[in-house]
Amino acid sequence: MINIAVIGAGRMGQVYCHNVAKNAHCKLVYVVSRALESASKLAHKYQAHACTDISAVINNEAIDAIIIASPTPTHLDIVTLAAKAGKAVFCEKPIDLDIQRVDQCLQTLAQYPIPFMLGFNRRFDPQISKLQQRVLAGEVGHLNMLLLTSRDPCPPPVNYIQSSGGYFIDSTVHDIDLICWISQELPLEVMATGSCLVDPKIGELGDIDTSMTMMLMPSGAICHVNNSRRSVYGFDQRIEAFGSKGMLQTQNQHEHSLLSHSDSQTNMASPLEYFFLERYQQSYRIIIDQFIDAVQNKKSIDCNQFDGRSALAIALACNRSVKERKAIAPVYS
Repeated sequence: MINIAVIGAGRMGQVYCHNVAKNAHCKLVYVVSRALESASKLAHKYQAHACTDISAVINNEAIDAIIIASPTPTHLDIVTLAAKAGKAVFCEKPIDLDIQRVDQCLQTLAQYPIPFMLGFNRRFDPQISKLQQRVLAGEVGHLNMLLLTSRDPCPPPVNYIQSSGGYFIDSTVHDIDLICWISQELPLEVMATGSCLVDPKIGELGDIDTSMTMMLMPSGAICHVNNSRRSVYGFDQRIEAFGSKGMLQTQNQHEHSLLSHSDSQTNMASPLEYFFLERYQQSYRIIIDQFIDAVQNKKSIDCNQFDGRSALAIALACNRSVKERKAIAPVYS
């Protein structure tokens, strides 16, 4: 039995507490947050303890693993404390918004090797993981193009935008990680462009809400991502892998698959899943299950700090590409 502490009692903390509680191989022991009322409410729901002292919980010998769901600026310090205490860590993405601080984390994890998993949950969506497996098995032949569509139903609050690190680091980074994971390559160069077409307040902060990104891979494959913070018909999430032998596609998920038939038309009378918590509900459960399995059975973890650094390096190159209006080579070391 793995004893777990979840750090953070906000939206993602609630998701991880729920999924930890559903796993028979672990126990949620602590919910930790500086907001004691929120921690207490969440802890009570799962018969756990609430605490505000992160260091005390991490250094508690009864705790085997830490799940970090606190605000991004706190991630590095918590990872460092946990690594020095010898605790396994699951960290919500990103490790940090600053590549130099991410490098500090890599140095810490090299000095204090612990099981470490980064929360790129979309890899664990059954549709997407099946597509990746079949691409790697050669079903589409030589991968020529990889196209990803990721459009949110609405933009987040402006105060979130202010601390998000920008559209590419906050949102496109998921698509970047999927491209690298599906293709098993890192892009040689990226060419990105963006506009503010949804909310003028986002533009006033110097950010964008609509973007297109092209990536050239070492194999010659060309990858394309299109993102928008406004999709009036729901959370639009699609992937197409096109190659010399054919094509694989993932489809959008609907709230249900009921078809409506009449004398004049046939319709799927169901909207798309509204947003990421609904669309990727299953992937959040699977990623936690795999983390717990890896810790308990000493298995290797593929979605790790190195993936996080690569994705951030590419997202930063996208930022530069928009500003400089030219192709940029990501810096991987």
